[in-house]
Amino acid sequence: MNPTLALCCELIERPSVTPDDSACQTLMAERLQAIGFTTRPMPYGEVSNLWASRGSTGPTLVFAGHTDVVPPGPLDQWQSPPFAPSIREGLLFGRGAADMKASLAAMVTACERFVASHPDHKGRIAFLITSDEEGPAHDGTVKVIEQLASEGEAIDWCVIGEPSSTARLGDTIKNGRRGSQGARLTIFGKQGHIAYPHLADNPIHKALAALSALVAEHWDHGNEFFPATQLQISNIHGGTGATNVIPGEVVVDFNLRYSSETSAEALEQKITALLDQFAIAYRIQWIRSGKPFLTRPGQLTQAVTTAVERVCGITPELSTSGGTSDGRFIAPYDIDVIELGPINATIHQINECVAVEDIERLSRVYEQVLIELLG
Repeated sequence: MNPTLALCCELIERPSVTPDDSACQTLMAERLQAIGFTTRPMPYGEVSNLWASRGSTGPTLVFAGHTDVVPPGPLDQWQSPPFAPSIREGLLFGRGAADMKASLAAMVTACERFVASHPDHKGRIAFLITSDEEGPAHDGTVKVIEQLASEGEAIDWCVIGEPSSTARLGDTIKNGRRGSQGARLTIFGKQGHIAYPHLADNPIHKALAALSALVAEHWDHGNEFFPATQLQISNIHGGTGATNVIPGEVVVDFNLRYSSETSAEALEQKITALLDQFAIAYRIQWIRSGKPFLTRPGQLTQAVTTAVERVCGITPELSTSGGTSDGRFIAPYDIDVIELGPINATIHQINECVAVEDIERLSRVYEQVLIELLG
């Protein structure tokens, strides 16, 4: 068992269901301290965070990630216990195997080899690790990066170990993410007996035209980096549970994944103006999860592309698809951010797994990124 696989297994054995870190960061800190990193725990609330750095001057490359995992779900549906790493047919099974303990292990061993061969490397290497990525994300990366910025900490590049690959390791790297704008829309009516509709006011009926207009609305065309903004309704809540009662209100949850062609403020104004066209009484609560961010082709994207080409023999595609990540907290500080990690086919699923050979290969990719930028 190579060092990267062994460390990955050690991390999986620790049941770090968000926001519990289960001492994963302690294990990582010990390994990093052994190769000259200064480590600094930065807890907030129930969340464990770790900042570690090596070097004192020059450009800074940060490896960022999270030790927390989602709950395993029904244990009887796992072929092996979720926190007992198991290798079968070339795959390592366990909760967090792909998201993202393989990446964390690969980052650490990549640094161990790089420091051994480049003890006087240029610039600085740093780690920003949280246990609050899979949860509310209120006391994790967002708090750490805010504190570091207030202290004048300068960061140039950030590689996040999110599972970005689709069919082969390294085939896709994320150089940005769409913004996420959520909303909870409550449309009010008047409750009453379903047999006497003239004495009630059905909010579900009133909502239909407004919701159809929201779904049909064209928000923008997108651009060369982002697809067009789109709205999706995720939940509609209405009724008292009885089939003969007209409800007094209906609650609709929807979300827009939006491009850099618009903003959360512009979307809110447009949606409000659209709803005001209909004869409805409503309340809307906005949930801003993150603005879009983009790392344009440059030194970081070139270094990562070259690393993937040399180690994996393929040229990765730059993509801004997928959901949000902690990159939304880091990029606003004028930091170039990319995401590169294992294949994401089984993340958050029962029997989550990662190819054993990809774990060590990912470590070699990260090492090559270090060579390209700081070697």
